[in-house]
Amino acid sequence: MLETLKNSLLTGVGMALRSKKEIEAFAKEFAQQSEMNQKEAKDFLDECKKRYDDAKSGLDKKVEEIVESVLKRLDLPTRSDVDALNARIDELTEKIEKGA
Repeated sequence: MLETLKNSLLTGVGMALRSKKEIEAFAKEFAQQSEMNQKEAKDFLDECKKRYDDAKSGLDKKVEEIVESVLKRLDLPTRSDVDALNARIDELTEKIEKGA
């Protein structure tokens, strides 16, 4: 039972949807209730933190990819498109000012 609970806590989506404080609090409570020794509890908490960071990073990347895909389908310019246009405008403005 405890192993199942531990594994479900460590799943990526579940980790990414919770706050870091919630994960830490749950991991500490889980460690106390399962009577882990200090090293096991510390290792478990460290693993939870690492998996949280990994899951959050993965989820952020996936959301970014989806937004980018939606923008392309809507034929809207992306941030990089706008940045490239701004750079081009700056370059052309500089050339005009030098020539005038």
